[in-house]
Amino acid sequence: MKIVTIIIRTLIGLLLLFVSIGYFLKLTPEPVTTGDFKAFDVGIVSAVYLMPIARFIELLCGLSFILDRYVTLTSILILPIILNILFLDYYLTPKALPIALFLFFGNFFLIYKHWNNYKSLFSLK
Repeated sequence: MKIVTIIIRTLIGLLLLFVSIGYFLKLTPEPVTTGDFKAFDVGIVSAVYLMPIARFIELLCGLSFILDRYVTLTSILILPIILNILFLDYYLTPKALPIALFLFFGNFFLIYKHWNNYKSLFSLK
């Protein structure tokens, strides 16, 4: 099970690094958007600060997963971004849904594997 954890953590880290580095270095062209996704994309781009912050968090979390440092904190920190990716892909771009599902279930697998680290957060004192 330890090897599966390492593989999932590394794949998630590489995916997050690829997306964030591609965004900052403009390595991939902007996708052509239509319909509801175009309206959503215009709104996100209009909020100038939102995408750079999200991509920077993805970069930090990707490095954390790759280096196996602060994985417990990283799994919680990246969870809202992964949820947004999942819902965006489910409702607006279903072609990318398998990748979003991998991120979602892979992150929950990592949370499950490190559950002992979270127990103190949910204890009544």
